Amino acid sequence: MQTFPNALRSFLTVFWIGGMWIIGVLVGPLLFHYLDNGLAFRVVTVFFRAMAWVGIVAGLYILLHMLWEEGLRAFQTLELWLIVGMLALTLVNHFAVFPILSDVKPTMHTAAEGMFGGGFQSWQTISSLIYLIQSVFGLIYVIRGPVK
Repeated sequence: MQTFPNALRSFLTVFWIGGMWIIGVLVGPLLFHYLDNGLAFRVVTVFFRAMAWVGIVAGLYILLHMLWEEGLRAFQTLELWLIVGMLALTLVNHFAVFPILSDVKPTMHTAAEGMFGGGFQSWQTISSLIYLIQSVFGLIYVIRGPVK
């Protein structure tokens, strides 16, 4: 039987990584298939923002738990670096890219200008690539399992 801190780590891992995959692979595409694009965008944005906060909380807890359990040896594991990468990507997407998407969305009918084209589609592609890399890191983390 797991101790509470280990069980919480397992729960947060499932909630974070599983949630990312469910929203990215199932919920998002279904919303865009069944709803008009404007409504689907608003709804999926709420889900992605909520999952970002889940990722921030879960990532910090998992990271601290690993450091508590393993000490500095944790820095020698791929497991720690996958969590650090996922957490960093979550922070970049949530605090850097999402605000730009929110600012660009109202003007997406105008010509794309600026960095990376500057338009909504360009920033949405950047955000999607960040999310994809984060999801792949999570998949690797889950497939590898706890390495002792």
